[in-house]
Amino acid sequence: MGPLTGLQVVEIGAQGPGPFCATVLADLGARVVRIDRPAEVDRPFDDVILGRSRRSVAVDLKAPEGRAVAQRLTDRADVLIEGFRPGVMERLGLGPEPCLDTNPRLIYGRMTGWGQTGPLAHAAGHDINYTALSGALSAIGRPGSGPVIPLNLLADFGGGGMLLAVGILAALQARTTTGRGQVVDAAMADGVAQLMGIFYGLSQQGSWLPGAGTNWLDGGAHFYDTYETADGRHVSFGAVEPQFQQAMYRALGLDPADFADAWDRSRWPEYKKRIAEVVRQRTRDEWCAVFEDVDACFAPVLSLEEAPRHPHFAARESFVTCEGLVQHAPAPRFGDTPCAPPTRAARPGDATAAVLAEAGYSAAETEELLAAGVVAAASSAG
Repeated sequence: MGPLTGLQVVEIGAQGPGPFCATVLADLGARVVRIDRPAEVDRPFDDVILGRSRRSVAVDLKAPEGRAVAQRLTDRADVLIEGFRPGVMERLGLGPEPCLDTNPRLIYGRMTGWGQTGPLAHAAGHDINYTALSGALSAIGRPGSGPVIPLNLLADFGGGGMLLAVGILAALQARTTTGRGQVVDAAMADGVAQLMGIFYGLSQQGSWLPGAGTNWLDGGAHFYDTYETADGRHVSFGAVEPQFQQAMYRALGLDPADFADAWDRSRWPEYKKRIAEVVRQRTRDEWCAVFEDVDACFAPVLSLEEAPRHPHFAARESFVTCEGLVQHAPAPRFGDTPCAPPTRAARPGDATAAVLAEAGYSAAETEELLAAGVVAAASSAG
């Protein structure tokens, strides 16, 4: 089920953005096989959500026989996803050139922090570094408090794994015209820069001031911020447009005329103080009741435990339970090719024998590879 049904994907086991990309494709119906290291077989495995809806084969890519196994799997695939630093796959003999030589229709997806080229291409880094260099981190925070780290959402997932997924889908579309595969070079730093595009533009136009927490979309404005409630929780307002601001003021029991200069930055601290004083008079859930039928761009700030239980998510079945864990359902929704619910996460080596059989290895050949330590199978694998 899903729009990518029939698509064959080989994922080289990694962390973060690469697995997220593979999960997106698997959620959309692609058949994903992850190549793990034999040393990871039967070790504790906790990457349940980013490891869902695929199978695993454990292969020693440093052994010539192991590289031959990986090459055979890649020859049968539509997509390869790898997340090593530049040059690692080439040193393993599994770089784009040999893979595309034997499978010219292969989409070779490369996920790195800094990209395949440039002065920092071989430097180590994590989400926080790519977000910092792009300028995004400097724009997130409160005045005088220093940058606030937005989890690892911007580089790892939004500007990394999701961007690679888009690139792979674009390359697949191009393949329908050219008949050829190609390399997709997805860099997390590039992705964050792309996500920040509108703010680069606003800054150069003079309508976005330097310094976090001083602008209308970063918590500087009174109408776009969070406020603490009487019970120590928080509510959020995103009342950018005038009609939503008017509704917000009235629901708070404030006179809209007192906020006539809503876009005067010099008045924002005063306006925020007045709203904060009012919001602190009731609990979060009491304010939810007040704003239930008010169209004012209001929402409570929910915890990770509370969010899946919200009536809106429940009505849309936005969360599902798999392997005893509540997790996001596949998204987006498709009218003609709906996605199937996620399936259990792949444990390293859980499908080694089955995957090798599909690749054309006989049972005897698989036993030889297992005995030599070239491949490994989980003890619970069928």
